[in-house]
Amino acid sequence: MSSNKLSGAVVRTALAVLCAGPGLAPALAQPAAGPVTYELDPNHTFVTFEVMHFGTSTLRGRIGPVTGSVTVDRAARAGDLRLRIPVITVETGMDVLDARLKKPDLLATAEYPEAYFVATRFKFDEAGGVQEVRGEFTFRGLGDALSLYARSFACRRDATLKREVCGGDFSADFKRSHFGATFGEPFVSDNVHLVIQVEAIAP
Repeated sequence: MSSNKLSGAVVRTALAVLCAGPGLAPALAQPAAGPVTYELDPNHTFVTFEVMHFGTSTLRGRIGPVTGSVTVDRAARAGDLRLRIPVITVETGMDVLDARLKKPDLLATAEYPEAYFVATRFKFDEAGGVQEVRGEFTFRGLGDALSLYARSFACRRDATLKREVCGGDFSADFKRSHFGATFGEPFVSDNVHLVIQVEAIAP
């Protein structure tokens, strides 16, 4: 795996697998034999959500750290991604709002402290770079299809770990009403935009 744009690290963070940009192509041009599993680095893997509030400003919050792993077979252009998202850790910078978000009509953290994303469908570009990872997002106990798209991605050889570290930013959108979280509509948007910062470490 190359140290620069090793797409093979393609997901060093499970998301790498999501990592879909052309930046992955060079590394995938000479795929390693067989599947490789990368573990997410909990110190650098979080989900940020954005929701339009009363049509004037964007409400933002952070959830994490996210844990999980991704197995990628670059030669076969296949992979398996599994993420655990601890929604109970939601933080907006306002304690009162955090408590409100955890209620049953929104995040329902008492009943469903975690959300999950499992993906086995990967889309590659002509050069071999991963463009999209599509799977099932489970939130509030309900599952629905979701795709993660790479916004940026890069790899490096970590001098301290003596291993390859890959990561980037990934994005996705979903309708919270599909999962029964309808409080505040239509004043608070139904559309939720996710930005996932992730880093993963090679074995």
